[in-house]
Amino acid sequence: MSALFTCEDPATWRSVYEKYWDVVEARVKGKKPGKLLSLDKWYQEDLHELISSRSDKHLTLSELVKLMEWKLTRGKFRPRLQQLVESNSEETVKKCSRKAFNFLPDVQAAIAELSSLKGVGPATASAVLAAGAPEHTAFMSDEAMESVPGLKPIQYTAKHYKLYLDKMVERTRKLNKVDPKQDWTPHRVELCLWAMTVAEQQQLSLLKDVVKCSSVTEKSSETDQRPAKKLKTK
Repeated sequence: MSALFTCEDPATWRSVYEKYWDVVEARVKGKKPGKLLSLDKWYQEDLHELISSRSDKHLTLSELVKLMEWKLTRGKFRPRLQQLVESNSEETVKKCSRKAFNFLPDVQAAIAELSSLKGVGPATASAVLAAGAPEHTAFMSDEAMESVPGLKPIQYTAKHYKLYLDKMVERTRKLNKVDPKQDWTPHRVELCLWAMTVAEQQQLSLLKDVVKCSSVTEKSSETDQRPAKKLKTK
């Protein structure tokens, strides 16, 4: 588990955030050239702008299909999910996604609505919501969940997503409280946790100094936060 989540220093988090694209590029080396990079650019930048530009926020079928491709490329590949998502109709995807965004800030209701689509569970639903409403939600990535204390064993359920999101929202709140820029969102926190976990798993030197910094911060707060030590057990 990454020590970043327990880090209280916003400068440490920002240094990880600034290295996000470097980690993505480092991860794609030796794999399909540029696929993850191009899909991630589309998800993080283009899709957000597309959804936000619509008077009634919603997703199209082609966007949902591409989002699933991004999700499976960024994380674990599950080909059956791609086929199921493609079997949805254009009308159903637009209707469900429009209703889901209208439910916000009731994230659980939005997750339930999107989960009625074929091939869409809480994780994919969270990706849809994070693309259109990053201030309310965070993608339920394996890497981020594994970085948050108290969530193992990981379950891909709406109940488990709520536990995860509650912790992400709380971390966001704490970061904005001490960071003058106050521009942290649950989505941005997920990006940082993903980058840190991938960097550690692949032993990338990009975030080597950050790991040391976050570890020191965590240790310095152990005396005041006794439960943090207990949460290290799996």
